[in-house]
Amino acid sequence: MTEPALHPIEASALHARRERVFLVLAGLFLGSMTMLNILGVTRFMDVGFHIFGWYLPMPLAIGVLPYPITFLCTDFISELYGRKRANFLVWVGLMVNIWLVIILWLGGLPPVPEGQELPVFFRIRELSLGGTFASMIAYMAAQFCDVYLFHFWKRLTRGKHLWLRNNGSTMVSQFIDTFCVITITHFYAKGLPIDADQALWPQLWDYIRAGYIFKFTCAAIDTIPFYFGVRWLARYLQIDPLAEHDADRESVAPPG
Repeated sequence: MTEPALHPIEASALHARRERVFLVLAGLFLGSMTMLNILGVTRFMDVGFHIFGWYLPMPLAIGVLPYPITFLCTDFISELYGRKRANFLVWVGLMVNIWLVIILWLGGLPPVPEGQELPVFFRIRELSLGGTFASMIAYMAAQFCDVYLFHFWKRLTRGKHLWLRNNGSTMVSQFIDTFCVITITHFYAKGLPIDADQALWPQLWDYIRAGYIFKFTCAAIDTIPFYFGVRWLARYLQIDPLAEHDADRESVAPPG
């Protein structure tokens, strides 16, 4: 397969290849994140199951469906492009969240001609604004935690045990994200279908458990494509995933 023609600002075919792969990963990350904020808590699916004759409720918001791919993308970028680029993408994601809030807010300002009111937009707007606020706080905490833990495990294991930093960073950060999203969505946005006749926290823990189990399962499953993806991309992009780790180790090594 021939390489696409180079743009004048692309230094070489290899440079262009690396930037295009980064663009695909960043685009997939930002698109998935925007999708989950718009869908948010607009609908819940009951994916509960029976275990030993006892029913375990699992109310899962459809906004969580594209979420695991965001952590997979930041893990790829962390492994191949380094911590600085991964953190930069997290900041870009925050700006996209802010831009989404601005558009939703502006969309509700112009008066609607009588008889042409579409309440579905304003309901989605109400849920999305509250959910996006919750998501922004959870997103910053979880994504920076994910990037930090990924590189912490990478340094600790001297670049070995890829499965550990992929799963260890993602599973911890996703619990932080799930807890923050559910609690803020309820207490700030009032966006969860809570039964006022029942105790509050058992219901909130049902939502937290459902979201986290889904994310935990996806994080465990994506280890396989992550392994093969890193190996293939490292060759395709001619990147040594250990180079950044070695540089970090050398930068903190004692003189002499």
